[in-house]
Amino acid sequence: MKTLTYITLLTLFTLQARADHHAGKADAGFKPIFDGKSLKNWNGDPKFWSVQDGAITGQTTKENPTRGNTFIIWGGGNPADFELKLKFKINGGNSGIQIRSFKIDGPDEWRIGGYQSDFEAGDNWSGTLYGERFGGVFAKRGQRVTVGEDGKKIQGKPVGNPAELNKAIKKGDWNEYHIIAKGNNIKQSINGTLMAEVTDNGPKKRGDGLIALQLHAGPPMKVQFKDIMLKEHKGNKGDKGQDTKKVCFVSHKGSHGRGQHEYAAGCRLIGAWLEKAYPGKVESAYSINWPADPDKFFEGADTVVFFCTGGGGHLVNRHVAEFDKLMRKGVGLACLHYGVEVPVGPSGKGMLNWMGGFFQAHWSVNPHWVANFKVFPNHPAANGIKPFESNDEWYFHMKFRGNMQGVTPILSAIAPAATMKRGDGAHSGNPTVRKAVAAGEPQHVAWCYQRGEDYNEGRGFGFTGLHYHKNWSDDNFRKTVLNGVAWTAKLAIPDNGIASPTPTKEDLEESMRLIYNPPK
Repeated sequence: MKTLTYITLLTLFTLQARADHHAGKADAGFKPIFDGKSLKNWNGDPKFWSVQDGAITGQTTKENPTRGNTFIIWGGGNPADFELKLKFKINGGNSGIQIRSFKIDGPDEWRIGGYQSDFEAGDNWSGTLYGERFGGVFAKRGQRVTVGEDGKKIQGKPVGNPAELNKAIKKGDWNEYHIIAKGNNIKQSINGTLMAEVTDNGPKKRGDGLIALQLHAGPPMKVQFKDIMLKEHKGNKGDKGQDTKKVCFVSHKGSHGRGQHEYAAGCRLIGAWLEKAYPGKVESAYSINWPADPDKFFEGADTVVFFCTGGGGHLVNRHVAEFDKLMRKGVGLACLHYGVEVPVGPSGKGMLNWMGGFFQAHWSVNPHWVANFKVFPNHPAANGIKPFESNDEWYFHMKFRGNMQGVTPILSAIAPAATMKRGDGAHSGNPTVRKAVAAGEPQHVAWCYQRGEDYNEGRGFGFTGLHYHKNWSDDNFRKTVLNGVAWTAKLAIPDNGIASPTPTKEDLEESMRLIYNPPK
């Protein structure tokens, strides 16, 4: 009787395990990032990428070659610690899966660099961890490699014999790639067989970044991907999970009259709206004046927002060197209104590196005017923004990086001649800006900046409006700020932009009251 009971229970457990596997419970925590029928949330050159037979398909032909490697990029975030599973099939050529990657300058928006889990139609590269525009081969199939802090690669005990491992790969058929990235360690398997392992402690190691799929330049080829599943792992990043973004707001309390330059109140509104838009995914921290314990305050930061008095009174002026270290970790930066102005010198050089531009005295100007915004770029920070006009103290004629390198204007408008009615001065006019306005050149009053590898691909956002607290009631004005701040934190921006409730006059009054007369 006991044997029968044991056998019966064993059978039930086995049947349940099989049922769970077929129901997908064996992959608990994995979520699909491709819907099997459209390229929603994926961005690739439509000349090469499509959905065929339920798979993301990249194809080149003799008549339609790609000049240089091109990628289709997942727009759902920048995973840090995660597992990625997908099935691939390749006919000719070479391909790969980009992880913790970054965009690079090129003739179009579909160029990517970073770690690549390689595969091909041939017998040499499948299972290799490669660095696309990122240092070349990390580990070939069969290798276990550690990259030292000096960048040198040291081979450890082999994973296996490359030729034997190659036998696990089915040529011309569907195979499953399984990539596990945790901390500095990356393991990659094909069809359940470990192919390579890398621990990257090097100076250029990457802790998070883009996921993308490659279509290689060269002879005609076709590659397909399906059943793409992602599982993100929570871990300690300060006291929060790695899938939670920490936004650090640094401000003065306010200046000017009531309802103008409401720095602290504006910061708390932004934080509340973002936390509501991304439930459980955004953590806000606030400091009026420079934080007393900056190491603790900025620990685990994903982006910093300065909404404060600028110029000689800017909060970063005494802390440029220490703040630059934070920026070099890839932490984002958003500066709002007066916060975009810093003095020429260390602060100005810093802002060019961190944010791509800043208000420079005797070059930039700060008139009050009605700006009419009609056209917006193809950029996540512009998602969902519709034409609008706004009366504000829109600073313009910023000092940007040479040739606008890395800078994407988000809001631009033609400044009317009336903006030049004041005489020349530190903030009012100069021959160069007068010439630009007379020529009808669009003036950029909000912009995004993508930093390079030396700043770990961090992001910057500048927004020159927000003199008037009441302008938060404009849905498009508010959406621009929320999109821009969220983009610097590497949050995924919805196609229609970040939604938030329109604040009433009473709501805005209450936000100020809570700063100047907080409850006891």
